[in-house]
Amino acid sequence: MPTELRLPEAPETLTLPALLARNAAEYGTLPALSWRTGDGWETLDWAEVRRRTAVLAAGYTALGAGRGDHVLMMMGNRPEHWLSDLALVHLGAVPVTVYGTSAPGQIAHIARHSRARIAVVEGARELARWEPLLDDPDVPLERLVVVEPAEAGRHGTYASLYASGLRLHRPEAFDKAWRETRPEDPLTVVYTSGTTGDPKGVRLSHRNIWLQSVRLDRRVDLPEHAEHLCYLPFAHIAERILGIYLPLLRAAHVRLCADPTAVAAAVRELRPVQFFGVPRVWEKLAASVRAVLGRLPAEQQAAIAAANDVARARAAHREAGTAVPAELEAAYAKAREQVLDPLLGTAGLDRLVWTASATAPMPLDVVRFWAGWGITIMDAWGLTETAGVCTVNSPDDFRLGSVGRPIDGVELRIAADGEILARGATVFDGYLQPDGSVATACDAEGWFATGDVGRIDEQGFVWITDRKKELIITSTGKNVSPALVENTVKEHPLIGQAMVHGDGRSYLVALLVLDPELAPAWAAAHGIEAAGPAELAAHPRVHEEIARAVEQANTRLNRTEQIKKYRLLTEEWGPETGELTPSLKLRRRVVRDRYAAVIDEMYGG
Repeated sequence: MPTELRLPEAPETLTLPALLARNAAEYGTLPALSWRTGDGWETLDWAEVRRRTAVLAAGYTALGAGRGDHVLMMMGNRPEHWLSDLALVHLGAVPVTVYGTSAPGQIAHIARHSRARIAVVEGARELARWEPLLDDPDVPLERLVVVEPAEAGRHGTYASLYASGLRLHRPEAFDKAWRETRPEDPLTVVYTSGTTGDPKGVRLSHRNIWLQSVRLDRRVDLPEHAEHLCYLPFAHIAERILGIYLPLLRAAHVRLCADPTAVAAAVRELRPVQFFGVPRVWEKLAASVRAVLGRLPAEQQAAIAAANDVARARAAHREAGTAVPAELEAAYAKAREQVLDPLLGTAGLDRLVWTASATAPMPLDVVRFWAGWGITIMDAWGLTETAGVCTVNSPDDFRLGSVGRPIDGVELRIAADGEILARGATVFDGYLQPDGSVATACDAEGWFATGDVGRIDEQGFVWITDRKKELIITSTGKNVSPALVENTVKEHPLIGQAMVHGDGRSYLVALLVLDPELAPAWAAAHGIEAAGPAELAAHPRVHEEIARAVEQANTRLNRTEQIKKYRLLTEEWGPETGELTPSLKLRRRVVRDRYAAVIDEMYGG
């Protein structure tokens, strides 16, 4: 942890309000929060953040929010969301962010389950899903606050809430409220994204979060007060840690990106020193780079490939913990200066010192691709229930393909069936129940069954195989990791998404989706004219190439893991269409149900 950042309390007794008070007093003039306005950025320093937090706290108090109350929020990554989160915590209320892509049924479940009386939503798109709940006798929701004033209609607005806070704010009342906060109090409830059923409410305390944040900070070496580009939903534990809690701990600078599709443009503009992306983000970024490379002259492609080889050779030494030979270090410096950095600079990636991923197994070919650019993605592993990461790679201690070693204070062990068990002070208290109680999910010895299957090697690095519930058990009794098979076949640039199926069957089949960015570039390079994804997927030469990709993948898999039949689909899967969770994990049941007839046909049904 940076030495000059004095903690106001011991890590196990920290609270969010105490950290914000420290930041306002000691780093008050440093930038804290920025968001885009027109062609520029508007910025608040830490002193102004605390002042607005106090005003909002008074406004929420007037609205009826109090200690222990859950307040739901469905907004993008905008200042009203970030500041409301802090203000509610200062009251002792519990902010709960709901994914913006949630279906009406999921929203109703969370509203009913959390017993929330107040929800803050962004605009008309959200209102259409939330207004019916006000008339639902099974949902205790009483009022909506709307951020976009033109869309509010009969509901209160964020502006009026803030105005009432300006009138009612009393410094002594604000100070008294936050000082009553205890480390064991709930800091937030995060609802899981629901890959297998209704979302579960994971209650996380101040102690869970701040021990997690302090221990993670010890493993990540960043410049002081580094900027963080905040674009993932605040309903995701990763962005809550990286975009709210760690910046509070570090007195860092958060740049809000309200439109996830504008992330690439923001990266080009800001040239960040750190960047976090779930595997699908890194896959799509790699696909974009590959598409650009494919259009370059052959001579330039050869120079880039040679530079990539040098970078990977250097990464291999660092991974093995051996000294990089002077000659190789010199060659790498030259490759960076003359080839890699100029190209990375056009994408805003030339200043990166910490890059990370989590939430799902990272395809090794994607990790190797970025290593060839001098970018080592620090894969981590954890769950909402563990307040974020349990394990993490670090720049001086990593194994590509692994998820790193446990952070301080986290114990791991492997159960007889291969499931990873976790224990420690960062593991949550339990799942929120409809009556407001919390049901523990740990056994009598404090071990939490994570649902992930993996192994721990002799050096203590953890390797994740798959989700326990997602393992395929064939009719012959063999266990197959679908993620392993899918990531292997996705190494071919034409294949953007894949799902294998075979539970209770004698062989595996796969649904494959063309990569929407690389497939057109590949087609153009091979002289194929196609009007769209459907025409491209139907082209004989594309089918021949996909057949070769599956055959090549099968040579690297054992007989049980090999794909015997497959179908090429034309529509990319996404959160809006339901096949992916909002955190971009595959909803296997949804895909299986949607393509049941196609799957049955591959089995001769």
